Amino acid sequence: MSKKVAIGGDHAGFEYKAKLVEKLTSLGFEVKDFGPFSDASVDYPDYVHPLCSSIENGEVEFGVVICGSGNGVAITANKHQGIRAALCWNEDLAALARQHNNANVIALPARFITYEHAEKLTEIFLSTPFEGGRHQNRVNKIACS
Repeated sequence: MSKKVAIGGDHAGFEYKAKLVEKLTSLGFEVKDFGPFSDASVDYPDYVHPLCSSIENGEVEFGVVICGSGNGVAITANKHQGIRAALCWNEDLAALARQHNNANVIALPARFITYEHAEKLTEIFLSTPFEGGRHQNRVNKIACS
């Protein structure tokens, strides 16, 4: 399990993000928090783009992004060639995103899942290995570059 994780999102995800930072730190993760640092209205791309750059440059291995629907942060993250962000709302999706897609960012919909569920999905995502094999060829075809 990677020990370096980036986290960020928007005002709708702020409460979950703050709790996840504490939880992940207690589990021994080194967490880089990109913000926001309050529940005041913000533009999620201002936080998601730097978070994704930190993954692409090898500063951290995985990212957790959180907004109301999870869609905005996932769409933004996936603009980066080195990012494979997966919007997850159930345990199977969190596991399959890692196993089959080698996703490196989990996007969580704070307005549609409980905090406890967000925590469980994050733990599954961060602890599930990529299966490689037949899936590697598909993952190799994802980027446009």
